[in-house]
Amino acid sequence: MNIAIIGLGLMGGSLALSLKKLDFVETIVGYDHNEKHQSDALRLGLVERIVTFDELKSFDVIFLAIPVNGIIASLNTLKDVSEHITIIDLGSTKEKIVASVPPEIRKNFVAAHPMTGTENFGPEAAIEGLYEDKAVVLCDLEDSGALQKKTARKIFKALGMKKYFMGSHEHDRHAAFISHMPHAISYSIANTVLKQENKHNILALAAGGFRSMSRLAKSSPDMWTDVFKQNKENLLEAINLFEAELDNLKHDIENEEWEKVHQEMTNANKLHDILD
Repeated sequence: MNIAIIGLGLMGGSLALSLKKLDFVETIVGYDHNEKHQSDALRLGLVERIVTFDELKSFDVIFLAIPVNGIIASLNTLKDVSEHITIIDLGSTKEKIVASVPPEIRKNFVAAHPMTGTENFGPEAAIEGLYEDKAVVLCDLEDSGALQKKTARKIFKALGMKKYFMGSHEHDRHAAFISHMPHAISYSIANTVLKQENKHNILALAAGGFRSMSRLAKSSPDMWTDVFKQNKENLLEAINLFEAELDNLKHDIENEEWEKVHQEMTNANKLHDILD
C-alpha cells in the first residue's frame, strides 16, 4: 500500500511515524503548502519524499491532515482520482466536510476523526504512537465504497485505534462538548489573565491547575478558527449550556449557599467515574 499525506504537522507527521511500522505500507510521501514544513518533514524522516499535488493522486491512500477548510478545498481538486483510491480526512468537524465531498468521489471518501492530539503543531510536534489506543470516529461510512471501507478499517486497526461509528451530525454535536468547547474555554481563560495589569505576578503563581486549564490555548489559531466556524451552531449551544452552569455556581457563591456549591462539586466528581 502506497500512502500520501497532505499536511505534515502534528497529525500528519505522527501518522507517518506510525504508518512506517506497518508491514503492508510500502511508501509514505507527503505534501504541504508550507515549504518549511516540507523541509522539516524530510529532515525528521517523517516521509520519504515530497510530491506535488498532482503526483499524490496516483497513491493508493490519500490522508487529509490539514485544517477543516483546507480539507474541503482539497476535495474539490481531487475529483479526478481513480475509483480505486481511498481518501481519508482527519478533520475535527465532519458534517460540512461530508456535505462538501464532490459526488464523483463520494465512494472514494472516508470521514474520520481520530480523537487524539496535543496543543503543539508543525512537523516538530510529531509523536510516534500518538494514535495507539485512541478512539477514531468513522462517520456516514455507509456512503463510502466497499474497498474504501475495508482500507480505512484495516489501517486504523493496524494503528491500534478503537473504532466508533456514527452520523456526521451526531459527531459534530458530541465534538462540540468534549473538544471544541474546552478549546474555547481555554483560550478565554488565557486571555482573562493576560488582560490583567499584573499578569506576570499572577502567572508566577501558576501551578498544575492553571497550566492544565490553559494548555489548549497553545493550539493553532488557524486550525481552531476553522473548526469553530464549521461547527458554529453546536459550539454555541455547548457554550450557552456551560455559561448556565457557571452562572448557577456564581449565584450560589454570591449568596453563600455553600451546601449547593459542595453538591455541584460532588456531582462533577462523577464525570471521572465514567471516564476512568
